[in-house]
Amino acid sequence: MPETPFIRRMLPEIDPRESTFLGDLFRREAVGGALALAAAAVAVVWANAAGSSYDALRQLRLGPLDLEHWASEGALTLFFFVAGLELKREFVVGSLRRPADAAVPVIAAVCGVLFPALVFVAVNGGGEGGGWAVPAATDIAFALAVLAVVGSNLPTSLRAFLLTMAVVDDLIVIVIIATFFTSEVHPLWLGAAGLALAAYAVGQRLRWRSPLLFLPLAVVAWWGVHEAGIHATIAGVALGLLTRVRPDDGEESGPAERLEHLLSPVSSGVAVPVFALLTAGVSLGGGAALVRDPLVLGVIAGLVVGKPAGVLLGAWSVTRFTRAELNPDLAWRDLAGVAVLAGIGFTVSLLVADLAFSGAQAEAAKTAVLGGSLLAAVLGALALGHRDRLRVTP
Repeated sequence: MPETPFIRRMLPEIDPRESTFLGDLFRREAVGGALALAAAAVAVVWANAAGSSYDALRQLRLGPLDLEHWASEGALTLFFFVAGLELKREFVVGSLRRPADAAVPVIAAVCGVLFPALVFVAVNGGGEGGGWAVPAATDIAFALAVLAVVGSNLPTSLRAFLLTMAVVDDLIVIVIIATFFTSEVHPLWLGAAGLALAAYAVGQRLRWRSPLLFLPLAVVAWWGVHEAGIHATIAGVALGLLTRVRPDDGEESGPAERLEHLLSPVSSGVAVPVFALLTAGVSLGGGAALVRDPLVLGVIAGLVVGKPAGVLLGAWSVTRFTRAELNPDLAWRDLAGVAVLAGIGFTVSLLVADLAFSGAQAEAAKTAVLGGSLLAAVLGALALGHRDRLRVTP
């Protein structure tokens, strides 16, 4: 009897404990996404109804920074710290711990960053500053929120694919921010941040438990990165990646999981909505000229066309050139729906728009991010909602 060839499932089944964790995460992100969407809507209405008071709020100085920078470099540092924790968990105990299984979401994430950038450059005839990076990011909170609302019957493996891909996607964009949006680095401040990060890592290895030891180190690392001339969110990712994941004997969970459970609701329910409120307020007075603006068209096309095309091509390439295949309970249209959801840029795309542009161009880019993300959310919800009604996963 001939031997049956080994076939690796493209989206492997999740450990039951990890499945429970993902379920809790989707419930949190659904609420956080709704709050962030409401905050963005308030910001847009406020900016167009009483722009002077909205600008005054953003420019209000509180200590060393104004509120706008506290939102983008303070609140979002917490968001990226949680993203760093999620990524570390994926590397140690999640789907990224096995290189063969990690290949699909990682390659999908890489192609999902590359293709929107290429689409933007094509539409803009060579690029517009650093605008090519604006449509490159997937917003974890919003994408998972839409999936939680419309995809209650979708397999956990598909949800894990979106989470893993979005986390890797954010890591790539963070590297882009550190590489392309840092004009001058101050070595002394960078050294101070490095020492604080090293002390944090040593504390993790020595099993320090008191937040009174870790919190000052995190603050020094954050401020050192900021003063070094690098966007402070980089410190959040670095701290997350340095946090211990595996529990010791006698521990129910490791520090990374405990911090995630503690901080994820604060990140999705407070930090991201605050950032949305202080960043998403764009003027919609451009009218037809705004619709014809190549910058706007490039961002929207990158999110709605380039992002899904890149994700799908990356996933297809893995199945084409390896023995991987889709799970029996999935179809390519399921993956296509998730790929469309990956076009929801929002949080990180708004951040990159502020870094890449200023003045009217920044307003146009952020308007495009809001419009493109909303369109991707609607199209993805329609695709996955249709599947949800037709077929229920056993």
